[in-house]
Amino acid sequence: MAQWTLLLFSLCGALQGQESQPSTVQKCCQSGRDMALRRHNCAFLPLIFSSHTCRIAQERCCEATVVDKLCDRGVQMAQSQGACEMPFFEGDFRQKQISKICCDCCMLGLTGLNLYCELEGLKLGKHCEHTAKTCCGNNTEATPKPEGSSCSQLSAANESCACHDGYQLQNDEVTCEDINECQLGSHNCVSGQTCINTEGSFRCQRETSCGTGYELQDNNNCQDIDECALGTHNCGPDFTCNNTAGSFRCHPRERCTGGFNQDAIGRCIDINECVANTSPCLPELTCINTEGSYTCRRNTVSCGRGYHLIKDSTRCEDVDECHTGNVCGIHGCVNLVGSHRCECRIGFVFNSIAKLCEDINECRHYPGRLCSHRCENTEGSYLCSCTRGFRVSHDNRNCEDVNECEANPCSQECSNVYGSYQCYCRHGYQLSDIDGITCDDIDECALPAGGHVCSYHCSNAPGSFYCTCPSTGYTVTPNGRTCQDIDECAAETHNCSVSESCFNVQGGFRCLSLQCPENFQQASKGHCERVTCEFTRDPASCLSLPLRISFYNISFPANSPVPADVFRMGPSNSVLGDDMLLSIASGDEEGYFTVQHQAHGGVISLCRALSEPRDFFLTVEMRLIRYRTAHLYMAKIAVFVTHEQPIRPSRTLPY
Repeated sequence: MAQWTLLLFSLCGALQGQESQPSTVQKCCQSGRDMALRRHNCAFLPLIFSSHTCRIAQERCCEATVVDKLCDRGVQMAQSQGACEMPFFEGDFRQKQISKICCDCCMLGLTGLNLYCELEGLKLGKHCEHTAKTCCGNNTEATPKPEGSSCSQLSAANESCACHDGYQLQNDEVTCEDINECQLGSHNCVSGQTCINTEGSFRCQRETSCGTGYELQDNNNCQDIDECALGTHNCGPDFTCNNTAGSFRCHPRERCTGGFNQDAIGRCIDINECVANTSPCLPELTCINTEGSYTCRRNTVSCGRGYHLIKDSTRCEDVDECHTGNVCGIHGCVNLVGSHRCECRIGFVFNSIAKLCEDINECRHYPGRLCSHRCENTEGSYLCSCTRGFRVSHDNRNCEDVNECEANPCSQECSNVYGSYQCYCRHGYQLSDIDGITCDDIDECALPAGGHVCSYHCSNAPGSFYCTCPSTGYTVTPNGRTCQDIDECAAETHNCSVSESCFNVQGGFRCLSLQCPENFQQASKGHCERVTCEFTRDPASCLSLPLRISFYNISFPANSPVPADVFRMGPSNSVLGDDMLLSIASGDEEGYFTVQHQAHGGVISLCRALSEPRDFFLTVEMRLIRYRTAHLYMAKIAVFVTHEQPIRPSRTLPY
């Protein structure tokens, strides 16, 4: 049940103030819980950190997980069987006892509470109360509170709300809240006890702990902890645990036979009867120890280790090990009575048991004090090394940064950083994602925005780009990106004759002849008027000619939206009763243009889209009938469709 884990959360909260990193305690707790789920003994947990706090968190979280599992078994037994007998549960006595307590509390919740799952003054302890209320709440046969009652606990006869003992009604006269007897001073705890508030009550707990091997009960009495039953002892697999008051004892499972003693870890060790007993053999015999016994032999001189028998075999003499062999190797040797000692060189230490000089692992004995980065033990000494990007300094201990840029590792620019380096590229280049040192040219023309870099054509170059324009009729502007039309007429770079007029168009020019035809004379530039017909050779034919011929040049870009007004033609002034007819006499054989009549003139509009540059030479006639007299006017319109540029505004052509 979740209530049993309150101790775990309280423990974590208390330990956070002791550990420098709260996450360390949580890791220790999680390790203890995992060990419990794998049925590991909570008293023998492998340490993941050397902290004493970590050990506490591991053990308590392990124990809490075990208790949760045992309690869940008891609740399941109560809900499924409706009985809580000890033989029904598995495990040792303590484990069965925990499962039975939870089973009993659950049975109380299933059968012994009122219709609203309320304890009504029962002081069962928080753990048991939580289990009982949980089982009661899950009981499908529990009767809900009457509809219409909004009281959180009790309803009085006068439809007002009331609370159980240990609670008081809040200002809303519906909700009951716990009375903190400890804070109000209404408890009856005596000196030497601490008042601890509980839900609906309080309890008095003694201030002095029980000491090692005992635990404090709810009645403030100290009870011995049975480490053997709880499995918190450290007896090995070859020992039996026997509980004692405040502690326990480990006794070997197997007894040694005669001639042997049992050591602390249960092994049978031979008894040297020749030393342990006083004169086991007769005075004329010598005691010789054997495995599990001894034998008596006639007296002979026997020398121990470090001694040898002299030639007459009457006594033992010290052996000078320093002269009998290379016992100390490269180190100095000092003979001792019955033994020897090696004078070890620096970096070695003498092992008095093995009688040898052993290498000192300086890196292990002085971690972090000899080398700034890495320490590698060697025979009789140590060697410092550095991580990548550093090298050993002159003192052979510290590490200094290596300036990798001196070796020119980058294809363009290099910047040294502490312990490494960073390659950079010049403008127009980017660092390779493959090796991180090569600079690749950026194709600005291929970028998503490359189509907008140049107005006409973009050409990539190493580290840059350049814009080009059509081969004729354009030049690159000073910004290097846009194309500007060359006005060949203004620059006088055209090839028009003297009799022709130069007209600039987008990307080129046109040579136009504006000479007046026969029977016409030039009135002004671009305007021809009919001569007096009575002075001509054929006056009748002359009178059928227009009164005026005007020349106009218009250009607009291709792909212009249609319909689009090209030009407008009408009389310069209008008179009531005027009748006008506007028509295209020639030049529009393919029907790209249309005529729209208006009140005082007409409009020539482009009605079909043009995607390519093209030239049109339109002849437009306007027939005006005023005061019953017909007047004919003509306009020669040169329409040049060029590369895309803003359409020039339409014009009104006066007669």
